Formats: sequence, structure tokens, C-alpha cells
Amino acid sequence: MNESLGILLAVLVGALAVTVLARKAGVSPPLALVVVFLGVSFIPGMPEVRLDPDLVLPLVLAPLLYSAGLQSSPRRLRENLRPIGLLAVGLVLFTAFAVGIVAWWLLPGLPLVSALILGAIVAPPDAVAAASIGRRLGLQRRVMAILEGESLLNDATALTLLRIFLAAAGVGAATPSVLTGLGEFVLTAAGGVVVGAAIGWLVHRIRLKLNDAVMESALGLVIPFATYVLAEDFTGPVHASGVLAVVVAGLYLGHKSSESGFASRLQDQAVWAGLDTVLEAFVFALIGLQLVVVVNELRSGLGTVFLAALAVLLATVLARIVWVFPTTYLTRLVPKVRQREKRLPWRVPAVISWSGMRGVVTLAAAFAVPDTVAGRDVIIFLAFVVTVGTLLLHGLTLPWLIRKLRVYDTGAQHDALEEAAAKQAAAEAAMHRLDEVAEDTTPEHITSQLRSWAEQRANGAWERLGRPLEEVGEAPTVAFSRLRREMLAAERETFVRFRDQGRLEDGIFVEMLRELDHEEAMLER
Repeated sequence: MNESLGILLAVLVGALAVTVLARKAGVSPPLALVVVFLGVSFIPGMPEVRLDPDLVLPLVLAPLLYSAGLQSSPRRLRENLRPIGLLAVGLVLFTAFAVGIVAWWLLPGLPLVSALILGAIVAPPDAVAAASIGRRLGLQRRVMAILEGESLLNDATALTLLRIFLAAAGVGAATPSVLTGLGEFVLTAAGGVVVGAAIGWLVHRIRLKLNDAVMESALGLVIPFATYVLAEDFTGPVHASGVLAVVVAGLYLGHKSSESGFASRLQDQAVWAGLDTVLEAFVFALIGLQLVVVVNELRSGLGTVFLAALAVLLATVLARIVWVFPTTYLTRLVPKVRQREKRLPWRVPAVISWSGMRGVVTLAAAFAVPDTVAGRDVIIFLAFVVTVGTLLLHGLTLPWLIRKLRVYDTGAQHDALEEAAAKQAAAEAAMHRLDEVAEDTTPEHITSQLRSWAEQRANGAWERLGRPLEEVGEAPTVAFSRLRREMLAAERETFVRFRDQGRLEDGIFVEMLRELDHEEAMLER
């Protein structure tokens, strides 16, 4: 037990080190992690680090999806519901059957149901890597919304489909008919939505009553794990989707976060940013380390299966391209779709179709296939080749494609205008509220200072809409922030000197430092 824990800690520390170096070098961390740990897996004497699906799905995937849900915009998801649904449901089904048929044709010894199991396993892309590349390069926000929405929902589709195919293979249930499988799919998805919404609503009410930032963050850390387990294990015959439940709970609580206190929001953002980094680093390092495990699982015929794996990889990549372009434009033949949505230039579906990197869900699902399924070792090997192949292929070429096609976000000016208008209205509301609550005995210099601060926040946004800095010099709000930061630095140095000289108790020092940190964070924003 101690040896296993030491190995996992070594992997985690190494993964974080690679992440730091990748960020400094401007390289996609997921891609760097996979490449480095693929190399590590070749080191003689390197112990096997087996990916355990019973731990990875609830302990790694659930919090990552929950965090993504917290940061996602329900409004943008609704606006792009049609393209997201076509990818998260339609493309997953299309890929599962297309890849399954190709694998069955290439490997005569692999039963059709086992080939379809493979198809369901490799069907869902992991958009963590694609989204990280897109954010770094300033990918258009609608494309980002579509990719993030797909990543939130496609895992639930693929895992439900996998469950149906496993039942058809005689694992855990009688062979289902098409109607039975469709009914189970709908019931599982609906159950996940209901469970996630119920838990989100309940937790939100509890957090409002707590009014304690530390306890609210602690409760937030438990939510994804508890939601996943409750949906998967305690919904009886419905067998709700734990993945979908976690996503819905995250979306609900993220949307309602504005009703919480500022301390809770600041703390949650820091906690989940750190946890996301740790989990993502560990996940992609784990993917790279599976090479030894996968090769050991495949007992014979490595050369033949490897050639088949390359063909399956090609089928997986082509299936996404074949699906994305027609569904992007043929659906516009429907008048309502054409009226509601702007026509996308061909460059957008080109980027979307090349963003199909697979990840930990594919490998976890492959390792979860029972030994009783015929061709399990082949399924695992093919899934590994598809996962690593898509990560390397798309990861190395997607940045080039985005730059070449110039699918950049062009809404910065519009964003600044919206921000300025909102801040102007907020400043006016704040000054109106000040007039209502200020008493006659309130000193004039206090109300004047408060008015000045409100006007400053509004003016700062309008200044960013003006001419470039080199034309007009330093804006007043920028000068204010720069000078105030210098003053805060001097105050912080004084506090440190008093502490080091024993003239300030450590507990008081921490509280005073926190006050400065909060003010500096406000200036940075």
C-alpha cells in the first residue's frame, strides 16, 4: 500500500513539473504530459500504474466535469443546443457504429458486439485538451462554447451506449432490443438531469443558510463525488447517469453563484483552479503510463492488431469530419434553423471536426470491460492507440489549423462595450442607493469618496474603448491602479518587517496581509 502510494505521488509530482515547464514553453500541457510519460513507460523496471475505472470515473472525471459545469454559461449552451446535441449525441452514436463496423471488418476474430463496444468506448472526445489549446490561442467564443458543451454531455451518451452494448454481450442483463436500449438511454439521461438538478437546488439552499465561506467551499468539494455515486448507485432500476448528474449540478450551482457571498466565490475559484490543474496533470500522465499495461494485456499478434489499430484511428478521425460538415449545413435547410442561427463559415466546422482528441474516459471505459467479453485485450489496445493517436495528431496540428484559418475571437470590442454600459448603469444605481441610505449626519467627504470610486469603476471600462495607449498616454484609472499597487507593496513590506522584528504577532500579520491581498485583487481586475 505504501509503495503504491509512493508511486502515485511520484507520478503526480512529475506531472505537475511537466505542466509547469509546458506552460512556460507555450506548449499544450496535456500533449506534453502524454509524450513525456509515454517515454517514462519505456524506462526499464518502471512499475505498472494501472488505470482503475472504478476510481478514475468518480474521483477524477466527476470533479473535472463539475468544475467545467461551474464555469460554463447555461445561456451559451442553450444558444448552441442544436450543434452541441448533434455532437454530444448524434456524433457519438455515428462514431460508435462506424468504428465498430470497421473494427469488425478488419478483425474477423472480433465479434460484432465486441466491435460495437469498442466503438462506444472511443466515441466521446475529451475536450479538455482542445479547450486548453483554444483558450490559449483565442478561439472564437461560439466554437469554444460548442466544444465545451460537447465535452460536458458526450461522456454520458457514450457510457450509456456502452452499458447497452455490454448487456447485449451478456454482461449484467439480458440482450436488449433496439426499443429497450432507446428507452434505457432516455431514462438514464432523464434520471441524471433530475438527480443533478435536485442536488444542485438542495446544495444551493444549504449554502445560502451556512453563510460560511470555508464550509461552503468544503461542501462544494464533496458535491461531484456524492452526486456521481448517488446517481449511479442509488437510483434503482433507472440507473441515472452519474456524469450527466454532475454536469447539471455544476451548471446550476455555477449559475446561482452570484447569490453567494464574495468570499465564497473567490475561494471557490482558487480551490477549483488548483484542483483542476492537479487532476488534469495526473490524468494525462496516467494515459501515457498505460503503454506498458496495454502491451502486457495483448498476449499475441501485436503486429496485426497494431495495423488494425491505425485503421481504427483513421476511421475515428474521419467519422468526425464526415459527420460535422453535413450536419452543420444540411440542417440549415430547415427554415427555423436558418432564421435562428447565423451561417458558419467553413473554417468553423473545419476546426470543430479536427478537435476530436480522446482522453481518460476512453481508457477508463476500456479497462472497465469485463474479462468475459470476447476480445477484451484487443479492445483495450485499440482504445489506447486511438486515445494517444488523436492526442498527438490533433494536439500537434490543431494550433496550426486555428492560426492558418484565423478562427479567432473578434468580439473583444463588443465585450468592452457591454462591460462599459453595464458598469455605467451599475455606478448610477450605486450612487442612487447611496443617496437613499446616506444620512444627513454622514460626513460629506465620505459620500464624495464613495461617489468617486463608483465613477472610477465606470470610467475605467469606457477608457478601454478609446484610442490605443500610445496615442493618449496612461488612462487615469490605470495610473490609479499602478500607484495604489506601489503603495500596497510598501505597506506589505512594512508588515513583513514588523513581523520579522517580533513587533507583530503572526496571526495579526496574516489578517492584515489578507486585507491587502483583497484590495490588490480588486485592482488587478
